[in-house]
Amino acid sequence: MSSTVHGTAGEDRSEFTREESRAIRRRSWRLLLSLLAPLKRQVVLVAVVVVAQTAVRVIGPALIGIGIDRALPSVLEQADWGPAWLVGGAYVVTAVGGAALLAWYDLLAARVTQNVLLDLRTRVFRHTQRLSLEFHETYTSGRIISRQTSDLDTIRELLNGGLNQLVHGVLYGLFTFIALALVDWRSSLVLVVSFVPLALLMRWFYVNSQRAYRVSRVVSAKLIVKFVETMTGIRAGKAFRTEPRNEREFGGLAKEYREVNMRSIRLFGTFEPGLMAISACAIGAVVLWGGVRVTTGEFTAGLLLSAVLYVRNFFTPLQEVAMFLNSFQAASAALEKVSGVLEEELTVAEPDSPTPLPRARGHVRFDGVSFGYGGGRTILPAFDLDIPAGQTVALVGTTGAGKSTLAKLLSRFYDPTEGRVTLDGVDLRELEGRDLRRAIVMVTQEAYLFSGTVADNIALGRPDATMDEITAAARAVGADAFIRSLPDGYDTDVNKRGGRVSAGQRQLISFARAFLADPAVLILDEATASLDIPSERMIQSALQTLLSDRTAIIIAHRLSTVAIADRVLVMEHGRVIEDDAPDALIAGTGKFAQLHAAWKGSLV
Repeated sequence: MSSTVHGTAGEDRSEFTREESRAIRRRSWRLLLSLLAPLKRQVVLVAVVVVAQTAVRVIGPALIGIGIDRALPSVLEQADWGPAWLVGGAYVVTAVGGAALLAWYDLLAARVTQNVLLDLRTRVFRHTQRLSLEFHETYTSGRIISRQTSDLDTIRELLNGGLNQLVHGVLYGLFTFIALALVDWRSSLVLVVSFVPLALLMRWFYVNSQRAYRVSRVVSAKLIVKFVETMTGIRAGKAFRTEPRNEREFGGLAKEYREVNMRSIRLFGTFEPGLMAISACAIGAVVLWGGVRVTTGEFTAGLLLSAVLYVRNFFTPLQEVAMFLNSFQAASAALEKVSGVLEEELTVAEPDSPTPLPRARGHVRFDGVSFGYGGGRTILPAFDLDIPAGQTVALVGTTGAGKSTLAKLLSRFYDPTEGRVTLDGVDLRELEGRDLRRAIVMVTQEAYLFSGTVADNIALGRPDATMDEITAAARAVGADAFIRSLPDGYDTDVNKRGGRVSAGQRQLISFARAFLADPAVLILDEATASLDIPSERMIQSALQTLLSDRTAIIIAHRLSTVAIADRVLVMEHGRVIEDDAPDALIAGTGKFAQLHAAWKGSLV
């Protein structure tokens, strides 16, 4: 079930086997082609324009040669300016036409780039949202942010400038070679000979830069992860004075990132002089051979100048190709990471033929359920449990007993390895996600509030709720009074993660959110664990209202919350060892009675 989840984590390595590298490259190119497929017409138009623009640019050296061999003698010998004006006019037309076509190409290419990025950015966000909790618990938020920001920016740079450099470089080099062969096929032989050292140099640069940029993307992701985790946990960091350690660790990663980038720069620093040396040797050979032929009368000075210009122009765009390889390696490494996320499979998938459940009653059953995270130790072995509709059940037990796992299975954040979890007799795997989320709601200890108003946060599960319904939900759980005391009442912006309200107030808002959603089954996973005693007492009355007339599962370490339950389940190692009403268990001599006695003693 979880093998695909750990696949992407494994791609944060810098070394791969040859087969792995090929598979990743194929996946990356499939993604790129799928992004370009809807833009076929635009891509074809871009290709036509760039071919036309490159062809026009290549005419220039030939016109210069014609001007020297024909137009200039006409002016000097016959005072005839006609050929000179004709050649000069043609040169101006090709220059202006090439510039206009280049401007058109830039506009078309930018439009294609932005459409591709829009599609890719939306795909990454949509897919990561739909991925199961298992993925998000193994794939850090910093790495996801890296995929959505720095990786997509690198791909944008490739599409914006890199492809332009490649297309111009390759096409211009090809057209220049053809033009040189037409002007003087002997000079083109010099280029053919220079292909050998040129190909070796390009191959060396490609292989080494590919390795360097793959390492670069890994280190870049680590740097972003460290920054995001430090800023997200800034309160804990300040509380434990971890600033010096964070600075050392971040500084170490920053230095490693600098070294990786310097390695790439050194590669280019070797490649560019090598390219210039091959170019200089080729131009020197053409000048020497052409000069000898000019002295014998079989070659003209104009043709020699055209040949030299063509040879120079052939090597000039190869620097652009090298720049493309530079950005291509960075972008291909980024594309590998992004495609890896998009290849992640949904371990909790929507059913092909869902069973409708328009109005759930709340009868929950665990039937022979076995489950373990990531194929590891089994947390729930052959677990059976029946909870009638409308019953409030409290789960207690030591940490790791399986309480939260049970809640995650009931919320269908995970699917059981064996057995089934049913709601009103329907397997949760057969329910459409919309019906499931309407029927089952979980309130966690974190009580997360999103940026926006208090009203927006209460209406999270029902965005179409009216203000009257929102305020009624807040009143029902006792949150209305403190909300109205806020600066803008229900329109108060709660700031990042609810920074304007206390922990107890955040929990009341989350209860109002659950009350408004009106689920048939409500799960409270340590919902009062982070509250102080006065806040917990304030929450107790809200709980009474919230839990009435619905099935409720309360996971709690504080036994004060358990008192409102109809039934208490004591769990240990994924099994229920005690199951009865709270008073009956307290009166006995079992595990719960011991826990209750210890809790009462702690209050004295």
